Amino acid sequence: MNTTPEHDERMANMVFATVYPHYVTKVEKKGRSKNELDEVITWLTGFDEKKIQALIDQNVTFQTFFEQATLHPNAHLITWTICGYRIEEINNPLTQQVRYLDKLVDELAKWKTMEKILRK
Repeated sequence: MNTTPEHDERMANMVFATVYPHYVTKVEKKGRSKNELDEVITWLTGFDEKKIQALIDQNVTFQTFFEQATLHPNAHLITWTICGYRIEEINNPLTQQVRYLDKLVDELAKWKTMEKILRK
């Protein structure tokens, strides 16, 4: 599925530090924890909590965030729709990676088991 160049650019230029608090609020509102959120981010990116915090402190964009990440080999198993896009059909790799993260956060907020979220 093709996203527009404007959409892809907006995804690339979003600052992770501005989105992360929204992720925390979303999962905590549903009774999940920040630690669980960090576990999900760690699974997807390979970052530990210190690295996640360092990237937040540096105000990196999603482009920089995912350039530094080592995507989990099972990330391709993250499927379904998010924001009107079928994740597995998104052609722009960075936009797809951002949507992977969005989908994992949604699954966490919906009380899926960590085993299912982490595709074990």
